[in-house]
Amino acid sequence: MRSVYSTGPDRPPAGPRRVLTTLLTILGVITLAAGVTPNATAAPGNATGFALPFSGAPAFERFAPPKLTNPAQLNQPLGIAAADRVAAAIGLSPKDALSEQQYRAFLSGGGIGGSRDAAKIIDACLIILTNTTGRPMFGNSVVGSYGLYVNKEGMLQSPAKASAPTRQVNSLIAPGGYVGTWLRNNGAIDTLLALYRSAYTIEVPFGFVAQQMSGEAQLVTNAKAGVTSTVGMSMAPPLWIVNFALLYVVKPSLAAAMPAYWAPIPPPVAAAIKASPNGQVPYSKYASYFD
Repeated sequence: MRSVYSTGPDRPPAGPRRVLTTLLTILGVITLAAGVTPNATAAPGNATGFALPFSGAPAFERFAPPKLTNPAQLNQPLGIAAADRVAAAIGLSPKDALSEQQYRAFLSGGGIGGSRDAAKIIDACLIILTNTTGRPMFGNSVVGSYGLYVNKEGMLQSPAKASAPTRQVNSLIAPGGYVGTWLRNNGAIDTLLALYRSAYTIEVPFGFVAQQMSGEAQLVTNAKAGVTSTVGMSMAPPLWIVNFALLYVVKPSLAAAMPAYWAPIPPPVAAAIKASPNGQVPYSKYASYFD
């Protein structure tokens, strides 16, 4: 999920579209100044080992999940207390979230101008992004910390792949799209504005650029303390923060179910995904690497 922008008079004074254009320009200047080239092995960020644009905005990089240090942390959910702390750090609070009535209408395709087809895509995104302990997906797979998921056909892939609901939803959350229109029409303008004012708006362009330069596999290289590893795009700081913000304003408990730590994809699995022409591999063939 990438961005929700208002196009009516209720949008923030700065103008979200103008902010996006400006931030993309700034990112380009930063990239050139830092000598960063368009690949996943550029100089790592100071805090996390991810490179620009995969490290996102420096001010918020530290609020994304760290690399796990203990096997017990694998696929563990963030938890509501930590979710509230992250939300506060990026400019959100529980009062910015949809009401329970709005949440139910949004997820069912109800409300003014609701669409069941759109709601199905959004619901699939929520399931994919919260694939943590206690929330298995296809074939009881739980691989959220790796930045991967298993689709209904049993294929292991990154949530950032073009065929994934988590990328298809971009048409719904684009400027003037379904999500922004639904929020305005159903009394959730304050939620929309809170999202704009948060780190979400700052992180969107970093995530956009990162996705555009990552090919079919949509995997990211991390290099820190002499160790190089690979993880799915959804666990890179800007993508995780953007998705966290979106889930938090829908329902804080959903954001609390996101992965609290990222884990390196087992090298043979990462190599297979990268070598695949469509960025997918059969989960059944590689499931043993995740046991």
